[in-house]
Amino acid sequence: MAHGITVPFDGVSLADHREWFEELVDLGYTDLWSSEVDGSDAFTPLTLAAAWTPSLRLGTAIVSAFTRGPALLAQSAAALAEAAPGRFALGIGASSDVIVESWNGITFAEPYKRTRDVLRFLRSALAGEKVDATFDTFTVRGFRLSRPPEIPPPLLVAALRPGMLRLAGREADGAIINWLGAGDVPTVAAEVGPGKEIVARIFVLPTEDVGAARAVGRRLIAAYLNVPVYAAFHEWLGRGPLLREMWAAWKAGDRKAALAAIPDQVVDDLLVHGSPAQVRARLARYAANGVTTPAPAIVSAGIDLRQAIRDLAPSA
Repeated sequence: MAHGITVPFDGVSLADHREWFEELVDLGYTDLWSSEVDGSDAFTPLTLAAAWTPSLRLGTAIVSAFTRGPALLAQSAAALAEAAPGRFALGIGASSDVIVESWNGITFAEPYKRTRDVLRFLRSALAGEKVDATFDTFTVRGFRLSRPPEIPPPLLVAALRPGMLRLAGREADGAIINWLGAGDVPTVAAEVGPGKEIVARIFVLPTEDVGAARAVGRRLIAAYLNVPVYAAFHEWLGRGPLLREMWAAWKAGDRKAALAAIPDQVVDDLLVHGSPAQVRARLARYAANGVTTPAPAIVSAGIDLRQAIRDLAPSA
């Protein structure tokens, strides 16, 4: 099993990440997975890691299929695959209406088709083929990478519900999953099917202060699970009855009531907290249930982040 971690680390300048990355190797971590929300882009931290730590596997979890043009996305992926031959995986996904539409001014239309089309385009482009094709959601005329990677990266799809999960299993090399409990993994993995990589970004807060952990968890859950794609995901997983009061309060503009309405059960399912030993045991449950590459995202609220990384290391 791979032992990943989500980067970059909160509160640490990218310029100072080198010694952190080098220590990760000594601690037994195997993978670094980045993302794009409202901080750094997904490629820059991995580009630094490609130069600084030549043994770590690198992956994006995820870059949006909307916010870069298909050719530019292929160029970015090809460059990183060239910098880290054989150890880069490209994860793409629809992202959300907030990121795509509200923040980037791009219409968030037909997310399944857009992700599928970008996946098919990248498969051809990263293999060095000339792409001259009309897809359902865009057209590319006469594009060919002048520097195709010697080893094309595996392509993974971020997926929440059956359609995208099945696309990941059918046409990609695996799936990237997010914001789910260990008990939800079998449901999700069954849609992907056997023989595929399943990367899970898992939010982790190693503290034995249950009240503090739940307060942080409620803020995170309210921020994410009121986004329509995540709300629909948890409806599908069966959490609708537990979250309806929160959704109603949020829609009414009562943020305080929305936070209070999130049950402890939901927080404890979706935010892994407890002592380092308890957290490691919870992460092992994700792996036992079908996750091949855990990529915990350590929430730094009220803890020593560097020590938490050490305490949760495979070598601990």
